[in-house]
Amino acid sequence: MASTNDLKNGMVLKLEGGQLWSVVEFQHVKPGKGPAFVRTKLKNVLSGKTVDKTFNAGVKVDTATVDRRDMQFSYMDGDYFVFMDMETYDQLHVDRKAVGDTAHFLVEGFEATVAQHEGEVLSVELPAAVELTVQDTEPGVQGDRSTGGTKPATLETGHQIQVPLFITTGEKIKVDTRTSDYLGRVNG
Repeated sequence: MASTNDLKNGMVLKLEGGQLWSVVEFQHVKPGKGPAFVRTKLKNVLSGKTVDKTFNAGVKVDTATVDRRDMQFSYMDGDYFVFMDMETYDQLHVDRKAVGDTAHFLVEGFEATVAQHEGEVLSVELPAAVELTVQDTEPGVQGDRSTGGTKPATLETGHQIQVPLFITTGEKIKVDTRTSDYLGRVNG
């Protein structure tokens, strides 16, 4: 249990019917008239839906303990992604639904943060940017480059993104895991 005065970004609350909500942002408001209150933006941990919710200041809210561990992606086992805990070497099978869009960027050996609550995997988070190899892309077209044209490229994970015309098959590039945007070439 915590008070609404103790809220912090990233804190996970257990609200109506045991649903888990992560605090995205919050603001303490003290109007000139009437009692103080806390305005929050909450994100449902499982569905990803965001809602705005207002609490009276000082009200008790139920907090949930979320265990975040750095794990390494090992391999696919049917519809499950198998992660290994780097400290205990225990293996964890994670359902495709819990992995979500992160699957577009997972390559064997990548480290990810796996969030769990009471043994249930809530989410798998990768760093903001990852380095991946371009598996296939058409050759760049000669001509007018002033428009900064892009072309589709298939990454080693099978995910397709837009890259600049000068990128070739086999190159290593940096990709934003939140937006699927091309961030640049990887030197080396």
